[in-house]
Amino acid sequence: MLKRLQLGLLHVAVAMTLVPINSTLNRVMIHELATLVAALASLPYLFSPLQVAIGSYSDRHPIFGLRRTPYIFLGLILCVAGVVVSPQVAFLMADNFGLGVLMGVLAFGAWGMGFNLSSVSYLALASELSDEKSRGKTIATMWFMMIVAIILTAIGISRLVDPYTPEALTRAFGIVGASALTLGLLGLFKLEPRRTADLSPRSSENYSIKQMADAILGNPIARTFFVYLLLLLAAILGQDVLLEPFAAEAFGLTVQQTTSITSLWGAFVLVAILIAGALEGRVAKKTMAQVGNLGALAGFIGIVISGFLLDKTVFYTGVTLLGLGTGLSTVANLSLMFDLTAPGMVGLYIGAWGFSNALSRLVGTLLAGVTRDAVTQATGAVLSESKDRAMSGYLVVFGIEAGMLLAAALMLSRIDVRAFRKKIDEPSFAEKVALASD
Repeated sequence: MLKRLQLGLLHVAVAMTLVPINSTLNRVMIHELATLVAALASLPYLFSPLQVAIGSYSDRHPIFGLRRTPYIFLGLILCVAGVVVSPQVAFLMADNFGLGVLMGVLAFGAWGMGFNLSSVSYLALASELSDEKSRGKTIATMWFMMIVAIILTAIGISRLVDPYTPEALTRAFGIVGASALTLGLLGLFKLEPRRTADLSPRSSENYSIKQMADAILGNPIARTFFVYLLLLLAAILGQDVLLEPFAAEAFGLTVQQTTSITSLWGAFVLVAILIAGALEGRVAKKTMAQVGNLGALAGFIGIVISGFLLDKTVFYTGVTLLGLGTGLSTVANLSLMFDLTAPGMVGLYIGAWGFSNALSRLVGTLLAGVTRDAVTQATGAVLSESKDRAMSGYLVVFGIEAGMLLAAALMLSRIDVRAFRKKIDEPSFAEKVALASD
């Protein structure tokens, strides 16, 4: 139980650093700059291919007998550094746009490298420290703690920046960074057992990037799951950068009011995680995942309808359904993710699924910002009201994300854990992976 809580603290620490960047800073910067904000926010995920290499490398190269801890620690330091300096980026852009963009690349890039280093490492460690029967509880605990932290972080930031001043924003981000570092260090303390033998890398695990890609692409179930995660998470996570600005545009909400949307969404994700934990072992993982996927789809449909009707009640209903669907889908799909690994190649497969996760954030974030701006500009000639123009961009993005969720839901039936493992055991697949030792 203690190990499970410590894994949760690591997940909390990394997630806390994402909240101020994707929520508060995004809300401050996004006015007339959605594409630029999306580009900066997507920079971290350009490093996502490194997750496969990091996972494989840490499998083979322990540091002081520890395969995951050093990578988690370095990643956490980079995440904290990125979030602490990010407010200066927004202020610098107003005075010196070129230098501000350069600093933005460095700040968001540091956070992105840290995210990739830490997340693939602590997810691999979670898989190693829990057996198949307890993985559901481990996942539920980690995500329960993360959502609580997101809610508390959002509430804390909203109070720290009220009334809003640049100094208050900088102070709030510094407090979040220090808190994340403290919780992360507590999570790492004596978490991973030190290995005293068999520390030399095994030649059979010396994968190249191409051969690791072949290992994933050569398995039809792994390939399907990769695309499934990409579509699902791009839709669910891509709304992060637009949901609060949309609410401000459609309903005239203040910065403090839009920040509360994150808390509302998080509360219902939390409820869904508790439900998922209670249903573990009673409901099939794929069934729970599908219910979550369709719930999130209904949420997007509600948000789109609220934009046409300008009805806050419909909007909050959509946010509620999105939160419930996200919670159920998260627990079930992460449990499936841990099942879709192979002995001796945990880091490889967790890295691959982490790559899909990060790539989905890249796709979702760019889709949100670029599409919103493109549609807004394209409709300028036919829509006389500027508010209608802005609204059209948001609604098109939410509609596209609903379509991606529908496609993912249709793909889920093709994912079979038994078929995945059977394919791994076939000599032809094993031979492909073994070529790495040549």
